Amino acid sequence: MKMLRQVQQMQDRMAKVQTELETETVEASAGGGAVRVVATGTQKVVSVVIDPAAAADTEMLQDLVVAAVNEAMEASKQLAAKRMQAIAGGLGLPPGLL
Repeated sequence: MKMLRQVQQMQDRMAKVQTELETETVEASAGGGAVRVVATGTQKVVSVVIDPAAAADTEMLQDLVVAAVNEAMEASKQLAAKRMQAIAGGLGLPPGLL
């Protein structure tokens, strides 16, 4: 019974963390801040801000947007992994299992 209770507690904590990640954000930028992207901890982009001066070169702007989005997604994944690892650490599970 103790094992079942621990599993239930872990599921509850994971659900809570998942809910928190929906509102936590990370920010990434490219081109020295010419493009800024904000994403949630659940890998959803919530805003993209582009410096008007960067709009002059469309090809460069596209590259900057892609770079900023990719950086934001990576930061978001790292945030989520860190939060989930904190849960796994409490159970003595090996790193990377969750």
